[in-house]
Amino acid sequence: MLPPVVVVAVTKPMTMSMNFLRTRKNSKTASRINLINAALYIILLSLLLALMQNLSAEVLPEDRADALYHQYQGGGVKVTGPSLLVRKKFSEQWSASGNYYVDNISSASIDVITTASPYTENRKEGSIGVDFLNKKTLMSLGVTKSVESDFDASTFGFNISQTVFGDLTTLSLGYAEGNNIIRDNTNPDFEKNAKVRNYRLSLSQVISKDFLVAVALETITDQGFLNNPYRSIRYLDDSVGLGYSYQLEVYPNTRTSTATAIRGRYFLPYRSALHAGYRYFSDTWGISAHTLELGYTLPYRDNWLLDFSYRFYNQSKADFYSDLFNTKDEFIFLARDKELSTFNSQTLGLGASYEFSKNGTGFIKRGSLNVNYDFIMFDYKDFRDLRVTATPGTEPLYFFNASVIRLFVSVWF
Repeated sequence: MLPPVVVVAVTKPMTMSMNFLRTRKNSKTASRINLINAALYIILLSLLLALMQNLSAEVLPEDRADALYHQYQGGGVKVTGPSLLVRKKFSEQWSASGNYYVDNISSASIDVITTASPYTENRKEGSIGVDFLNKKTLMSLGVTKSVESDFDASTFGFNISQTVFGDLTTLSLGYAEGNNIIRDNTNPDFEKNAKVRNYRLSLSQVISKDFLVAVALETITDQGFLNNPYRSIRYLDDSVGLGYSYQLEVYPNTRTSTATAIRGRYFLPYRSALHAGYRYFSDTWGISAHTLELGYTLPYRDNWLLDFSYRFYNQSKADFYSDLFNTKDEFIFLARDKELSTFNSQTLGLGASYEFSKNGTGFIKRGSLNVNYDFIMFDYKDFRDLRVTATPGTEPLYFFNASVIRLFVSVWF
């Protein structure tokens, strides 16, 4: 975990769109959130060499341009696309940023092929942000707009961070609000809305010159249409050959979730570092989740930075989730989204970063080339594979593996 003073400076405006993707059609949400998180992680990783040598108070983000190409593939879903982020300071107090992000999706996931047809889709996202530094206080504003054929999202966010106690402690407060429009490509008369509010509080503490600790609290409230207009549940039906029939999912129109996290980074000799984190999540739908992260960063020679990571995630199911309901309209709320089921995932990550032009070349002060690969294993405990024909409720449990590749270049100017 890098100090929040840097996180605040680097992750806007991309984090604001990330926080509101959770109300999207869930068959696409998990992969997109993984990709955006991965992109942010590489940006932070590319700054680690500088941080190891220079831990300071609040500063404006440096002038830089970042270009990313990502690819996610797993479970019948493939997502690819570029992202471009540019930051520029206009004075000692003001800076601005702009980000453009594209997803090209090709989906034949288990949800799609068992109840619908494979599809392709394109999503485009643009965002702008402004930072203002007043002594030891950094304030940031950002706006994000995302558009695709059946989902539009707009987000406004605000963040303020303050260093105290000799710049050893950083306190950050944040708020963001998103408005989403959900449509159904099979029904031109269908249009629903959802509103998302996000509240964040974090505290970073320098324990010693080698040890950093951060704690964070986040609460998200959702209101409106929160489910996928295409997804269905299944229920027992002896009148059909399969032994079950389908009906559309029905979700509550409100949801409140809370997450608390603690992360630490310990710097070792020769500029290497260990990092670890734990996060607990719970919501009013009955889901609880635990995330454990471990990692090791190893500088190699003067220009290379190698990173190894492991992440374990374990989740319980929502109160109204079931793989197989007994009857049609058995309960008021019904869901069969695998992301609301009981499951766990494990992620193994490898990364390498190469720093070039350290002494400057022309208008370039320095640059960084990065490549990262994650291998993710998903294991579902109560979601069954309907591609296999069997007595309803006895089909094999579903699992799949996914890979995420990120190629990233950053140039400071």
